[in-house]
Amino acid sequence: MKYLVVDDSKLARLSLIKSLKTHVGEAEIFQATNGEEAVATMDSERADIVFLDLTMPVMDGYEALPKLLESNPKAKVIVVSADVQTKAQERVISLGAVLHIQKPINADKMKDILDII
Repeated sequence: MKYLVVDDSKLARLSLIKSLKTHVGEAEIFQATNGEEAVATMDSERADIVFLDLTMPVMDGYEALPKLLESNPKAKVIVVSADVQTKAQERVISLGAVLHIQKPINADKMKDILDII
């Protein structure tokens, strides 16, 4: 399995990766700081699971989400965002995300996410 963690905050990326490694060990984990980098990484690495922030510079998560799925239609995208408004949740699900989870994610929450997907 290949994982892609997309967030403009280095701290948020590292925290999520730490929680992820608790459950997936030495799996391949790639990072991107915005949607544009995420799409380029998806094109080259074909990640299976993507953790995607919404609010980022260059290309936000809303714009990146359909492009990520166009690059790899079998990928599962989990949106991880501080924006927990119903409208945001409905929008990302309609764009193809499998889950919308509130930041931050700890190891217990990560286990729940991985069990669901």
